[in-house]
Amino acid sequence: MKEHYKQFNATILVVEDYPINQEITKELLEMMGCDVDVVDSGAEALEAVRRNSYDLIIMDIQMPEMDGYEATKEIRRIEGTTKHVPIVALTANALQGDREKCLSAGMDEYISKPFRAAELEAVLLKFLRPKQTAG
Repeated sequence: MKEHYKQFNATILVVEDYPINQEITKELLEMMGCDVDVVDSGAEALEAVRRNSYDLIIMDIQMPEMDGYEATKEIRRIEGTTKHVPIVALTANALQGDREKCLSAGMDEYISKPFRAAELEAVLLKFLRPKQTAG
């Protein structure tokens, strides 16, 4: 039986260096009606943010070269005071204090891996409006 998810009209950037996690996250977001771009580093995330407009960013924390904390701080610097795209941390770290560290780096929410589709949907509902369905 296929689960029913809310549908969103949103463009989301997934920043994740592990191919399996990229694929799972992208597939779930697409099932929820989102357009998804995937990059595998913080540096690529900065390039994507400069080129495109996103409704939400899902940011892995542990990546080579530029981690999620650095990438988030740089995205916030690029945005300045004119814009604020929600950034959701996605990390295998689930230790006490990790959530606070993500929030203090400029992220808006935190999901620990492995995550369930319902958790992802709840985060989208927090920051995005679902599509209106007729009926």
